[in-house]
Amino acid sequence: MRFARIDQSLVARWWWTVDRLNLCALTILIACGIVLSLAASPAVAIRLHLGALHFVKRQVATVPFALAIIIGVSLLPPRWIRRIGVYGFALAMVALFLTFFIGVEIKGSRRWIDLPGFALQPSEFIKPTFAIVAAWLFAEQKERPNFPGNAISIALFAAIIAMLIKQPDLGMSGVVSVVWLAQFFMAGLRLYWAAVGGLGLVGGLAGAYLWLPHVTTRINQFLDPVAGENYQVNRSLEAFANGGLWGRGPGEGTIKDVLPDAHADFVFAVAGEEFGLIACLLIVGLFAFIVLRGLSRLVQEQNLFILLAASGLLIQFGLQAIINMASTVHLIPTKGMTLPFLSYGGSSMLALALGMGMVLALTRRRLGGDEL
Repeated sequence: MRFARIDQSLVARWWWTVDRLNLCALTILIACGIVLSLAASPAVAIRLHLGALHFVKRQVATVPFALAIIIGVSLLPPRWIRRIGVYGFALAMVALFLTFFIGVEIKGSRRWIDLPGFALQPSEFIKPTFAIVAAWLFAEQKERPNFPGNAISIALFAAIIAMLIKQPDLGMSGVVSVVWLAQFFMAGLRLYWAAVGGLGLVGGLAGAYLWLPHVTTRINQFLDPVAGENYQVNRSLEAFANGGLWGRGPGEGTIKDVLPDAHADFVFAVAGEEFGLIACLLIVGLFAFIVLRGLSRLVQEQNLFILLAASGLLIQFGLQAIINMASTVHLIPTKGMTLPFLSYGGSSMLALALGMGMVLALTRRRLGGDEL
């Protein structure tokens, strides 16, 4: 793609100001997701008596929409990102509330709304849009001390966590909590209040362990693997052992034939068996590059809203990847959370595309006269 630097068209200005390296890294990550879908999902589809390429076709059909969202959103100025965040958050909150009435229950959790040809998970869209809304509220409080931005943000956060725990979805609650607390801290939260917030997260985990049976079971199995059923984790570790340094080769893995969530929560294990440790390290490197590259673009940022919003979205992206990969290699208790752009899941991919499109928009180099 070639544009003259004096070209003032929308696309030309976008091309010269967007972070092209991160855009390229995201495209590579999405391409890796298609490859891993071809490797992992046919075995799962056959076990469910579906066509072998059922999940592959659905994944591939979602990719053009994800790319369109990433590029389309990255074309927008920050003030439009703020608007999309506010309106998107309002719609996501309504949808999240509706899951308690018209939601579909899967594996004991009511997180999805069944739409024609698509299962919508509203909580996936809560993550990026709330990061934008919280950043705006914190920034407004700083700019206008009489504006109750912090109080509104705390109220919205409490409402979100209450609904997520009710579903229940402890993992999503944890990600939202960490991102929100990190944004609040960067916005000027005093250190002792940050410490109180950290203790609150620990207390919340302790409460979940005491009063949510499925959380109790998962933590007990993690702490004492011999005493509990750890079938998926054991198969996952076996996959990494089978793969070795270079892997057994595309399509040659066997663990995916017996691993129930090989195409979703444990797609990283399939990558380890079929493509080996080197490929897994490259995947980890891609995630690290995207997060660190995005943060480096914010070093000289003077606009508090942009700094808080982009940082929150990048922390969210990296944290989700860490949780998935750490649970796959048994560093933390298992948690049903997708690996960004690699795991199967339409809602997850579209919500991640929205979030990363916002990151690209917020980290663009704004030239003189560019609107905020």
